[in-house]
Amino acid sequence: MSFEILIAVALLLAGTVAGWILSTRNGQSRISSSRDAAKKIMQDAEKEADTLKREKLLEVKDEWYQKKKEFDADVQSKRGKQQAQEKALELREENIDRKVELLGKKEREQQILKRQIEERHRSAETRQTELDRMIAEENARLERLSGLSRDEAKRLLIDNLTNEARSDAAQLLKEIRDKARDDGRKEAQKIIIQAIQRTAADHSVETTVSVLNIQSDEMKGRIIGREGRNIRAFEAATGVDVIVDDTPEAVILSAFDPFRREVARLALERLIADGRIHPARIEEVVEKVRGELEEEILRVGENTLIEVGLHPASKEILSLVGRMKYRSSYGQNMLQHSVEVAYLAGMMAAELGLDAQLAKRAGLFHDIGKCVDRSIEGPHALIGGELLRKHGEHPLVANAVASHHDDIPMESPIAPLVQAADAISGARPGARRESVEGYIKRLEKLEAFAQSFQGVAKTYAIQAGREVRVVVEQDKVDDASADQLAHDIAAKVEREMEYPGQIKVTVIREYRAVSYAK
Repeated sequence: MSFEILIAVALLLAGTVAGWILSTRNGQSRISSSRDAAKKIMQDAEKEADTLKREKLLEVKDEWYQKKKEFDADVQSKRGKQQAQEKALELREENIDRKVELLGKKEREQQILKRQIEERHRSAETRQTELDRMIAEENARLERLSGLSRDEAKRLLIDNLTNEARSDAAQLLKEIRDKARDDGRKEAQKIIIQAIQRTAADHSVETTVSVLNIQSDEMKGRIIGREGRNIRAFEAATGVDVIVDDTPEAVILSAFDPFRREVARLALERLIADGRIHPARIEEVVEKVRGELEEEILRVGENTLIEVGLHPASKEILSLVGRMKYRSSYGQNMLQHSVEVAYLAGMMAAELGLDAQLAKRAGLFHDIGKCVDRSIEGPHALIGGELLRKHGEHPLVANAVASHHDDIPMESPIAPLVQAADAISGARPGARRESVEGYIKRLEKLEAFAQSFQGVAKTYAIQAGREVRVVVEQDKVDDASADQLAHDIAAKVEREMEYPGQIKVTVIREYRAVSYAK
């Protein structure tokens, strides 16, 4: 029994030893595998590190090369600039050396010249002394021979010379004046003829009517409206007399003011095209057209200055220049007349060697005072000159405008040139028509008389001056006062104006109630 136990124990020990030996071998095998794997990982890591190191080295080298390239380019650029500056300095030094040498040479020449002048001065003093001595001796001898003292002889000689000089001077002055008058007349005629020949302008006489063509005579009835309300509203809004007669497919617009006629023409064209013709629409369209024409006037002023070749002016000046398009002077369009005066004055100024730009500017603005609000009293030349001064125009331009009708003295040769150019433009055959200008002035005066009363908003002279329509402010003039106002205006016109036939005064007072639906 004990033997068997011993055998079992021995077998157990042998199994334990065998298991330990096997376990030890397996552990050593795993340790060896782990060592091999670790070694391989280390080798891979070293290879990857070498690869990364080489890549970083390459990147660093590329970056260093790029920086070196930029640095070399910068150095080369600075070196080029430095060389250019060095060359410029060398040239400057050479120029300075030449100038110093030249100054030295001039200084030596001046010293030589100074010595020569001093020698000549001493020689002249010596000669002057000798001459004075000889003159004194000669004067003494002459006094002995003539029996006159020196002062008496001098006085007698001076009197004789003075009388002779006066006679010669008077004759010479007369010859100079005659020659200057003849030459000046010839030269002035030559300059004026050349300026006229170089300026070719059309001369159209303004009329007081515009003809508007319509598609059919049926439209005339719509223009007149029920019981004439449309045509009355149109005439009240525009101040233009609308004549609807038997003329086929035509309506005549009559007014002395071209601006009003143009507003009426455009407004009536739009109303006919739109088809809606009633008093409210008429007033709306008329106001819209009037605003558009005001903007057009400003553009006309700008384009006129560009056409003449002048630099821009203030907005108010441009507006007044554009308004010349719708005004006339003795039947001559004021804008065409002013442009022609500008060209003529500029050409004559250029021929005389004066400032052509100032002459053209004064010629273009010379009648600008006629376009200013007629409530400003005074001659249009003085009004225009003062207006130009306020808006910063050149003083010579303002003086030329103010003096072109001899209201003030002329301060420069440009002023008479503008005056001459104005006379030339107005004297051309067919340029002006006196009767039209007198007619227009009469109508303007008629409107001004009516406008002078309290509470009057607008005045329109229509029917060729045979009627004046007065629109009053309804809150200032009541119905009873409207009748008295008509009587007062008629009495003033009868008292202070001369006119053929009779003039009808119509006072219009309307009350309008306005409300808005929101």
